[in-house]
Amino acid sequence: MPACCKIGHMTQMVQLPLWLFILILLFAAVTALSHLLLPSVRWFFRLRLERAVKRLNTRLKRPIEPFKLARRHDMIQRLIYDPEVTHEIVAYARANDVPENVAFEKARYYAREIVPSFSAFAYFSFAMWIARQLTNSVYRIEAADSNGAVFDNIPKEATIVFVMNHRSNMDYVLVTYLASRDSALSYAVGEWARVWPLSWLIKSLGAYFIRRHSRTALYRKVLARYVQMATSGGVNQAFYPEGGLSLNGKLQPPKMGLLSYLVEGFDPEGERDVVFVPVAINYDRVLEDRVLIAADKRGNRRFGARITVIIGFILHKLWQRLTRQDPRFGAAAVAFGKPLSMRAAGPGATIDKLSDTLMARIAEVMPVPIVPLIAQSLLRKGPLTSDALIRSVGDLLRAVPQQNRVIKPDSVAHEVKRAMKGLAERRLVKEDEGEWSVVPGEEDVLQFYANSILHLLPQDAAPAKEPAAVARS
Repeated sequence: MPACCKIGHMTQMVQLPLWLFILILLFAAVTALSHLLLPSVRWFFRLRLERAVKRLNTRLKRPIEPFKLARRHDMIQRLIYDPEVTHEIVAYARANDVPENVAFEKARYYAREIVPSFSAFAYFSFAMWIARQLTNSVYRIEAADSNGAVFDNIPKEATIVFVMNHRSNMDYVLVTYLASRDSALSYAVGEWARVWPLSWLIKSLGAYFIRRHSRTALYRKVLARYVQMATSGGVNQAFYPEGGLSLNGKLQPPKMGLLSYLVEGFDPEGERDVVFVPVAINYDRVLEDRVLIAADKRGNRRFGARITVIIGFILHKLWQRLTRQDPRFGAAAVAFGKPLSMRAAGPGATIDKLSDTLMARIAEVMPVPIVPLIAQSLLRKGPLTSDALIRSVGDLLRAVPQQNRVIKPDSVAHEVKRAMKGLAERRLVKEDEGEWSVVPGEEDVLQFYANSILHLLPQDAAPAKEPAAVARS
């Protein structure tokens, strides 16, 4: 017979199982805490957090704006009661023949999905430590000398939007790490990041989710208003105009989604200017290169990488970093291009013109590490001795504008030898009778890296395949 408890009330006796009585007590305790004690506790920690953020802002070149620190619940309420969103809710209800309260709940659902829950503690402590350790475990970081000056010359009251080419998912980690000394960034991320517990972590870092293929006007309005509110609130952001990872290594035609929201919401008479900073990223090795190439051959964007494999790789690299091993994959290079001010662009600037200008500025400052130069040489000239390969890479490097060079001319021989060792370990190249050549069947991988710098080389220095051009399809 189960244990039970008898409760007397006036002249009546109620008999309950002991487990149910304990459960009732627990619910009562939780209710008491939520109404009496937890508000005070939350206030206490909120006050400590505000003091910590105030201290943090003294060392950041771009202090964290109040908008980014607003409570998520308050931000959601502000978003769904926005007049433009309210108007779209009414239109959605009429178009779909549903009650307005149903449409309102749909808008609330979208808002909860989009709005992040930024944590300054998570961003500047845990996340930055992970980003620093992981980035330096996988790559040798090469940042252009001019990056600091580009960032410092932007007016303090302006909202900065980093506009980046998308080569790898490491782009997020790399740019976040490089910018962390100056500001906090808010990213637009796709459906891939909605996997738990990754979704919780990403939202705590200030990122917001985007449905890439949503066609409802209500969703687009909620997203547009959030982006516009964040921009007017001074939240520094980063997004990829290409809309996804490059499958062939070339710069892709820009897409208009987020850029159109930013342009449409910009007030030239407002307090804040919006300044776009073009960011060019290139690698000696893209972690997902084979996955991307396979997707390009299939003609779709279904990537086969599993989250467990990615987490395992990250943990393995962190362990190697902590045990002072150096299994890095070469250089990861980042260069800032010439900023583009919305206010200076004037009211006649179209979205097409802005996007083309930004992509052209990304192409103009694209960093040139050693592996793309090696890939160019081997694909263009075929088997080469070590000395001939070094000379060929040196010639290509001299053909590249000075601002794009990641390596110095006097270090070409050393860099070629180090890179060839890594390429040989991946079985992409082989040495036979003193000559280096591409392993048969791996030409696509070398072409993937060669494509990243084709637009910077003279036409006679490029392989016979189609030259890269950033053109709108």
